[in-house]
Amino acid sequence: MYNNALYYPNASRRMATFGKRGMVATSQPLAAQVGISILQQGGNAIDAAIATAAALTVVEPTSNGIGSDAFAIVWVNGKLHGLNASGPAPQAATIEAIKALGHDTIPNHGMLPVTVPGAPAAWAMLSERFGKLPFAQLLAPAIALAEEGFAVTPVIHQMWQEAFTTYSAYSEAAFKPWFDTFAPKGRAPRPDEMWSSPDHANSLNAIANTKAEAFYKGELADAIDAFSQKHGGLLRKEDLAAYQPEWVDPISIRYKGHDIWEIPPNGSGMIVLQALGMLERLEACPGNTLETLHRRIEATKLAYMDGFKHITERADMAPSIEQMLDDGYLKARAALIGEQAVDPVHGNPLQGGTVYLATADSDGNMVSFIQSNFKGFGSGMVVPGTGISLQNRGWSFSLDPKHANALAPGKRTYHTIIPGFITKDNQAVGPFGVMGGYMQPQGQLQVVTAMLEDHLNPQAALDMPRWKWTKGTTVEVEADFPNHLALALASRGHHIVKVADSISFGRGQIILRDPDSGVLQGGTEPRTDGAVLPL
Repeated sequence: MYNNALYYPNASRRMATFGKRGMVATSQPLAAQVGISILQQGGNAIDAAIATAAALTVVEPTSNGIGSDAFAIVWVNGKLHGLNASGPAPQAATIEAIKALGHDTIPNHGMLPVTVPGAPAAWAMLSERFGKLPFAQLLAPAIALAEEGFAVTPVIHQMWQEAFTTYSAYSEAAFKPWFDTFAPKGRAPRPDEMWSSPDHANSLNAIANTKAEAFYKGELADAIDAFSQKHGGLLRKEDLAAYQPEWVDPISIRYKGHDIWEIPPNGSGMIVLQALGMLERLEACPGNTLETLHRRIEATKLAYMDGFKHITERADMAPSIEQMLDDGYLKARAALIGEQAVDPVHGNPLQGGTVYLATADSDGNMVSFIQSNFKGFGSGMVVPGTGISLQNRGWSFSLDPKHANALAPGKRTYHTIIPGFITKDNQAVGPFGVMGGYMQPQGQLQVVTAMLEDHLNPQAALDMPRWKWTKGTTVEVEADFPNHLALALASRGHHIVKVADSISFGRGQIILRDPDSGVLQGGTEPRTDGAVLPL
């Protein structure tokens, strides 16, 4: 399946990776090796995903950490299960409290945007429900990596340097632990330089030995609480102790004979489903490359505007999921896509910094897993003596009480990180994801359409030059995006901007299973240190 000619001629000469007994795909080779080693020890795809996720907090701290949030879609015994491990705002986090501190918007750094981290609880809950191996065994490789260190790659160095520059603008004492932990030599680690973190290892060890209880109710929770109180944060041990991830039913849309699955709101996977739903309701234009690209961009824009307007904690959404994915509504939105690019607006359905990994095992289990600090290292807040870098997901909340995503105690905010999954005829095809902030839904749309409409294999779909809508009619494209297509899109009213930095266009992973042979076919991201390893 999915191995026909490339959508963009000569965009890639790399082939997909094949395997039969298992596979792990993620953005860092050492983490992928950890996942494969767990499969070799008799673990299943869920065990491999947990171990890989924990290892990624060590070898890619520039994107995620122990203080991250997480989401997962798991295929086990012929059924999909969704896990929402995004954390809520602290009970003390009110609009009035933030404004009383002199803020008109929630700051992106410092303790105020820190919400309850969900990743450690996600690991423990996945292990308890679906894992085979002991939880401590899954975290052991990550602990060893943190103790012994790893060689920093040029890609990781670039992101580390960006964070160093960002946090250097702050003089507050609260940022000192970040520099003590992640820049002990007064600079970001250089490429090929070894970096280790004994504090990180100790925290992972505490989480491993208590199945994450130490993080939410024990010594790590005490350390987080004390640091938050010292530096004006609102997060307290009581917020951590009360936290539990939520098992959810994934939601889907039909596209090209397949079902595309996402986690329901507060995740932004709804944007992917809406955009694909619009495209599915347009008359086919086979062979018309310009029209195809134009439609995909316009559908993405329209879906994003709905997402920004309506997506928040599910219980607080005015339009329901069913209303936003209603056939008549999607047809009406699709009808807005014309010959020229438009400055999009949201509709009214009521009228009608991140890592991603995918795993698979020989028993047919598959996992789509994503965890993130939001942008880069997140808030810039590192709990002294723990190596725990806290995410800043609360930055997404609005301080406008009339906004759907208005801040409220115990509420989960609009979330950019979204794992995806494909099924066909009630059988698993496989997990996919593209990390990278607000690039994620449009990155997912690009790889799904590339595979299911353009018939590319997973590797070719990931290698394909990407575009990224930013605002209005502005669309950024990668440096190797074909000039003739860029010019043609400009003639349709798109403001095309070529960007040299490929990292900003997302980093994805894909594993697909052939329903007849059971052979696995994987692809990994060329824009980072990606690796897809078969077993």
